[in-house]
Amino acid sequence: MALAEICKISNAPYMRPTAWSSADVEEGHKALTCNLANPYALAAPPFENPLHNLNQIQANADKTGIKIDFDHGTTTLGFKFKGGVLLAVDSRATGGSYIGSQSMKKIVEINQFMLGTLAGGAADCVYWDRVLSKECRLHELRNKERISVAAASKIMANIAHEYKGMGLSMGMML
Repeated sequence: MALAEICKISNAPYMRPTAWSSADVEEGHKALTCNLANPYALAAPPFENPLHNLNQIQANADKTGIKIDFDHGTTTLGFKFKGGVLLAVDSRATGGSYIGSQSMKKIVEINQFMLGTLAGGAADCVYWDRVLSKECRLHELRNKERISVAAASKIMANIAHEYKGMGLSMGMML
């Protein structure tokens, strides 16, 4: 509960000390699973102005004892040549010095004709890769033609811009 108080989310229905009602459970369930119905409706951090507040938490790490380090280290390479494309990535997923996986799939198939590479937070990358794949498929069904790489890139750019300052950790090359 201490972490909930620091993050100021102790007022969530499922954390109230009073007895739960079915309405409270339903309200909490809807709030926490809204992205299942609409993949663009992700829950934002539970405080106002996430960019400012996250930076403030990091700046005061010595005083508060809360230290958030975002370690970066993935390299993805892409080469376009006359015969096609060549993509190269590492396969290690890490969290600081902790190695989570030696076999992370960082080259992903967006559709039958388009590949992407992932860098950043694994959850962010995998989630938005799936959303992009869905959007590309919907474009194909609606317009009866493949989506261009430029159009798919624009979808990803719009997504990243919408979540700017909210801690989204994702890099994707199509």
